[in-house]
Amino acid sequence: MTVKRIVPNFRMENPEESKAFYEGVFGLDIAMNLGWIITFSSDQPTTPQISIASEGGSGTRVPAVSIEVDDVDEAYRKAREFGADIVYELTDEVWGVRRFYVRDPGGMILNVLAHLS
Repeated sequence: MTVKRIVPNFRMENPEESKAFYEGVFGLDIAMNLGWIITFSSDQPTTPQISIASEGGSGTRVPAVSIEVDDVDEAYRKAREFGADIVYELTDEVWGVRRFYVRDPGGMILNVLAHLS
């Protein structure tokens, strides 16, 4: 058996409210919209992963999902422009990532990161 995809599912009363955030901040496309569920996607290939953690690192809480981007500074700028709640400021971590936490419109905490070279 091969895992082909892993999809986190976030509960939100009105999924339509998430469109501007996920399209504007991350540039994701809508792959499916049934009204009660909206699936966002990217055309970039990914590797399925699941992380199990007791904390989020640097004393932070465990985020709902981690989103790796090619330009974390740009994602941070877009999140600020959107007016999103930045829960953990943009930081270079000792384990080799630059990241920040942002709260999505449904209240989920997202770890947005890029690996440092």
